[in-house]
Amino acid sequence: MRYYSTRNGAGNVSFAEAALAGLAPDGGLFVPEEIPPYPKAVKSSLGSMDYRDIAFETIKPYVRTEIPDPVLEEMVHSAYPFTAPLVPAGDRLVLELFHGPTAAFKDFGARFMARSFAFLRRGESKPMRVLVATSGDTGGAVADGFFGVPGISVTVLYPKGRVSPLQERQIAGLGANISALAVEGSFDDCQRLVKAALADEDLRRRMVLSSANSINVSRLIPQAAYYAAAAGRAEAGRTDPDGEATPRAKGAAGDRMQGSGAVTFSVPSGNFGNLTAGLYAMKMGAPIAAFIAATNINRTVPDYLESGEYKTRPSQATLSSAMDVGAPSNFERMSAHFSWEEMRRVIRGAFVTDEETRKTIEEIRRVHGYFLDPHSAVGWKAADKLREAEGLQAVKAGGPLGVLSTAHPAKFAETVEPLAGPVPVPAVLAKAMERAADSRIIPAEISALLEAL
Repeated sequence: MRYYSTRNGAGNVSFAEAALAGLAPDGGLFVPEEIPPYPKAVKSSLGSMDYRDIAFETIKPYVRTEIPDPVLEEMVHSAYPFTAPLVPAGDRLVLELFHGPTAAFKDFGARFMARSFAFLRRGESKPMRVLVATSGDTGGAVADGFFGVPGISVTVLYPKGRVSPLQERQIAGLGANISALAVEGSFDDCQRLVKAALADEDLRRRMVLSSANSINVSRLIPQAAYYAAAAGRAEAGRTDPDGEATPRAKGAAGDRMQGSGAVTFSVPSGNFGNLTAGLYAMKMGAPIAAFIAATNINRTVPDYLESGEYKTRPSQATLSSAMDVGAPSNFERMSAHFSWEEMRRVIRGAFVTDEETRKTIEEIRRVHGYFLDPHSAVGWKAADKLREAEGLQAVKAGGPLGVLSTAHPAKFAETVEPLAGPVPVPAVLAKAMERAADSRIIPAEISALLEAL
């Protein structure tokens, strides 16, 4: 498999070169030359296969000839001692992506990425510095995934005062080969600084650099696996039992799954790496009917889907802070694979206000006994708004509706608990809260980042 830049088609590089570089030389994002279909035997078995086997089959064609199958299988089993349960709640399914060590969906990409970097750099003597911009959960997942990996250090940039206290402890509480920079600005500023550093030729001559954001293809591809696994189970009419971290109120009974068939996924979206991974899964053959691009008031992509005109804008702070992105990087990948007309056929957009987010958190806890974090609440409410405005066909009536739950609500207790009451706290988060955050504050200027590096 070869990889090319979204900007001008340049590149023609291997998976290893694309992953370790992070960003293409022209500033674009690497995309594969093709999105390979699942073999027929795999496609027909997605509803019953073990999650790790689906992850192996999803990743394999993208790394063929570079990561031997036995090594890839070991990586996948090491990365995923947890899975992504698909549980019923109300009239829809919730894909719980927070059963990993940092209780956020970013664990799925970051843990595979760390293992692939360690393998691809075997024998290298010069250390690597990984840069990552985060609006919350990415930083914690990357820090955890790379913690203690020999020969690789990580610098995480996050917007000062715009992540939750727990997220800050996950980002800046590990030490060792993980360092943190609190940027006086927005996530867009953090992302801009990382891209500028990666493009700085003088800096690249002095150190080996890469990125761990979803701009890196090695973090994006593994995320397609949980879409395929969930879509296979939904098509077969199957759900999973609650896991240890499932945030269902004590005494609340789980609902029964309603219907089966190709699923529509409502995806809480900020930088749009998650939805892009879903599009990859769909093109590989996972039984997915459509997607809802659910955003907060940072509505760049929903507006584009409506008008066909793409306009970035400064991000605005909201309750769903990880989605406060006005210039989503992965839109480049989406538009590299799909025209506006093609996107409109498989993606509907909707945006949700903070007040609607609050009401959804309160209502779902009261009516269904299920806790939503602010980002998952955006995904839930966006589906409701589309159905109210356009009828059931907007979310593909006849098949199940799934909402991606991207982070555990206990990570946002200061928002959720006044609305829904005490949230059960998973053990991994209770342990993280014991850490002390240690970060350096810098202005949102490339000179400050270069000095810190």
